[in-house]
Amino acid sequence: MSRAAERLRLLINHLDRPPADIRAETTGALSFNSSYPQRLRYSWDTDLLTPDQRLSYEENGFILIKNLVPEEDIDRFRSAFERICRQEVKVPGLMVMRDVAIAKSEFVQDQRAVSKLQDFQEDAELFRYCNLPQVLQYVECFTGPNIMAMHTMLINKPPDAGKKTSRHPMHQDLHYFPFRPADKIVCAWTAMEKVDRQNGCLVVLPGTHTGTLKEHDYPEWEGGVNKMYHGVRGYDPQHPRVHLEMEKGDTVFFHPLLIHGSGMNQTQGFRKAISCHYASADCFYIDVKGTTQENIEQEVKDIANRKYALGNDITFQDTWAFRGRLVQGERTSL
Repeated sequence: MSRAAERLRLLINHLDRPPADIRAETTGALSFNSSYPQRLRYSWDTDLLTPDQRLSYEENGFILIKNLVPEEDIDRFRSAFERICRQEVKVPGLMVMRDVAIAKSEFVQDQRAVSKLQDFQEDAELFRYCNLPQVLQYVECFTGPNIMAMHTMLINKPPDAGKKTSRHPMHQDLHYFPFRPADKIVCAWTAMEKVDRQNGCLVVLPGTHTGTLKEHDYPEWEGGVNKMYHGVRGYDPQHPRVHLEMEKGDTVFFHPLLIHGSGMNQTQGFRKAISCHYASADCFYIDVKGTTQENIEQEVKDIANRKYALGNDITFQDTWAFRGRLVQGERTSL
């Protein structure tokens, strides 16, 4: 038995011991004392993650894997993105989004006009990201073996136009999802180039994944806020933050309750990343009426109605069932 496997066996055999005093590091490794941790709630034992990595995700709600996606793949995703921006291809169901400040300027038919592609599941080249074996083997650690790709994005954070609109407010991704349980949902977010504080890297609040879903709405920001960029209400602004600076191909996996956002892009270039939210196919849909998610439900239904003229015939759950794609195992529920 390997040393790592032996350590994990000891941890699991002592689940009822007192929690460990865990000191988390930002990239997934951590150190801990000789006492034993509480029950490992947030990951599955697939023999991929080390005990240290599992404990880090347990404590922090995210784990960063270096150099996971090859440069050749990322370059292909970039080319597919540029073809869409030049309108050389039409992708069914794709939502092409523009920064609110850029939208008020002269339209340019290239990537400078596009801040995000959302729902690219019908584009074979971009959706290849969601099927990459090296990504799915990590996803399985958090969702289990039956995996649905539920939400796809390619983010093209533009240079800030002086209005600070390139910021993304702090939020929890679960706000957008009418399916549960939250612990069987994970995001894979891959840097398509060097990402740092200058061009607006992800900012996370470690440990906030252990809390509950908070109320979200549009922040009252000067300069405006991009459509559907809701922000979390009532979080502690003094909570310690980690800026996830990443190299091309690095991938962070994080829990849907983890509070995170990103700062302004203060460079002259565009900051690109590609991501997919995955869920266990064993997850189930919930009714969000009467909850803090009712505002996003109405907004999504309004957009779907304008796009497809379906009126009240479409539900919030329908919009997600339409987008979801099985990528591994069996489609058991979602």
